[in-house]
Amino acid sequence: MTQQEVRRLLEETTEEKYRKFSSSLLPGVDNILGIRLPRLREIAKDIAKDNWRACMAWKDNKYFEETMIQAMVLGYAKVDIEELLCAIKEFIPYIDNWSVNDSLCSSLKIAAKYQKEMWGFLMDYRNSHKEYEVRFIAVMLRAYFLNDIYIDKTLKILGEIDTGKYYASMGVAWAFADAWVAYPQKTREYLLVHTPDSATYKRTLQKCLQSFRISAEDKEYITYIQKTNE
Repeated sequence: MTQQEVRRLLEETTEEKYRKFSSSLLPGVDNILGIRLPRLREIAKDIAKDNWRACMAWKDNKYFEETMIQAMVLGYAKVDIEELLCAIKEFIPYIDNWSVNDSLCSSLKIAAKYQKEMWGFLMDYRNSHKEYEVRFIAVMLRAYFLNDIYIDKTLKILGEIDTGKYYASMGVAWAFADAWVAYPQKTREYLLVHTPDSATYKRTLQKCLQSFRISAEDKEYITYIQKTNE
């Protein structure tokens, strides 16, 4: 499908109620049609089977959903890791909201297979001060690098990247909270010594308390830490 064909299909699939709901979650994004994620994934899968490279060449996206489809297509494309990483690098500058960022990350399941290559790619952004480049690192680390091989390095990078902007900070807090679930002792010990900035630390503790996968004992400790930092 050409971009114009995809655009017409999207325009025919809108839901006003869902558009309002999505808009409430994405302040500042004013080009939302209102199309549910399962439908976007179906379209992305069809495009990936047809000509994913042509899709990634779209540069004049009119709607939020067109960019979302591109993010998803990267996950469905059948391509070698080197070409995929080049395509991701070209796409990253177009990420301007958390939803596109997180959809891209969740689509890149190939990262679980090519850990070394993806880690090296992520490290190219470790000194970035751009909000969504930092969130991209944080969400990718949370999704694919909370494992025995990478946990120590993951905690270190999460503690070093720039959390000065809101969605970067939220991404790091989310990653630390999931790290606490997977490696409670390591994460707890790391945060005792390498406390993030105040806002990110508070968000981390809050996300830990909201988690259903963190023990009651640990939540008592987190609540105590919260009170001592008030």
